[in-house]
Amino acid sequence: MKYISTRGSAHNSSTGPLDFEGVTLAGLASDGGLYVPEAWPQFSEHEIAAMSGLSYVELAVRVMTPFVEGSLTVEELRDLCTRAYGRFSHAAVTPLVQLDQQQWILELFHGPTLAFKDVALQLLGRLFEHFLKQSDDHLTIVGATSGDTGSAAIDAVAGRERVDIFMLHPKGRVSDVQRRQMTTVRAPNVHNLAIEGSFDDAQAMVKRMFNDDAMAASRGGKFRISAVNSINWARLMAQVVYYFAAALQMGAPRRKIAFSVPTGNFGDVFAGYVAAQMGLPIEKLIVATNVNDILHRALATGDYSAGTVTPTSAPSMDIQVSSNFERLLFDLGGRDGAAMAEQMRGFEATKAMQLTNAQREGAAHLFASARVDQAGMAKAMTWANEQCGYVLDPHTAIGFQAAREAGIAASTPIVTLATAHPAKFPDAVERATGMRPSLPTRVGDLFERTEAFEELPGEYGAVADYVSKHATPSS
Repeated sequence: MKYISTRGSAHNSSTGPLDFEGVTLAGLASDGGLYVPEAWPQFSEHEIAAMSGLSYVELAVRVMTPFVEGSLTVEELRDLCTRAYGRFSHAAVTPLVQLDQQQWILELFHGPTLAFKDVALQLLGRLFEHFLKQSDDHLTIVGATSGDTGSAAIDAVAGRERVDIFMLHPKGRVSDVQRRQMTTVRAPNVHNLAIEGSFDDAQAMVKRMFNDDAMAASRGGKFRISAVNSINWARLMAQVVYYFAAALQMGAPRRKIAFSVPTGNFGDVFAGYVAAQMGLPIEKLIVATNVNDILHRALATGDYSAGTVTPTSAPSMDIQVSSNFERLLFDLGGRDGAAMAEQMRGFEATKAMQLTNAQREGAAHLFASARVDQAGMAKAMTWANEQCGYVLDPHTAIGFQAAREAGIAASTPIVTLATAHPAKFPDAVERATGMRPSLPTRVGDLFERTEAFEELPGEYGAVADYVSKHATPSS
């Protein structure tokens, strides 16, 4: 399997397109684009039906093998998956829970940091370690988090050899639990940076560092910089698996399934798009946003224009620039890298863009979207608690409310992705339901641990200087 950039010009000049190892360690493409496979692997109905009943590890191996061919053997992939998912607290890894005749919840929060990011990042941390050991090199991970990515990434790489991680979070804009899950990890290779500004500001700094000639080794700089955000293809690849897991349990490939996905950066729902391209029978992917609704506006009207970020009770969705949307637009636009580069240059300059007719019409075949405000979020949390005795976190509640209002035929089950444990957002849950969720026992002492982080101004120079002083140069 080889990979290309959405902007058409990033590759190794001597060998052509990168393989899976190359894109995993690179993260962001050198031309500013995002990596995607040269072609989507395809499974037949018979092949999908044969996946029924597999353990999560074996299903992960079956789904991901086409993407890693040439970089990992099946045995190596199985070993990495076994170790990654062995840390989850539920034997099913991503169990399904039924709420009513049509609505289901896919619990993705049974990993060590109680968020869906663990499903991918526990694997990604081991992939980094595996590839770096082979090349005897050192990696500098630079990431931005709106809440859950940071803690999941830090847990995945803390204490690992050949890796330093610098995680930027917007100061005061993540929950106390989310912050502490990052800042209480005491490992010499972990650096937490609280940045003035929004997640979008932090994410822009990360992207800029990849294209900084003084910083990135790919451009002549000192450090081999990579990403753990969903701009890293390996992370999205791992998320494709749980769409197959849920659909198979619901009757695929004989039966179509709809998914409702609370999303800000579009990575989680793009993994569903990939599953559909591989042959999984998905009726609809519902893109559920909060009031930071750039994705809803783009899919509903073609208007992809960034506004001011509004802080909400669902902080992981407080995003106005959805990086992974570029992957979808590239695919729907005929995979024209030059055209995609021009379209994104315009957006980066003006923070406004209109989707082409091909992009809008292509998206409409599979995607629906919804904007759920604070009242709608609370309504979903109250209903689930009172009618089903089930507690939703704010992000999952937004997805669930969008699912209930989607107007999809009752014969089609709708699976809402539960992206975080409700105890990560106790204040919001208590306001909506009157009950305060407790942290699971395995993280019950979180508020007794000592925090450590650096506060930096929202200026690229300050962040780049900090990384330069604390990172290990590439060999």
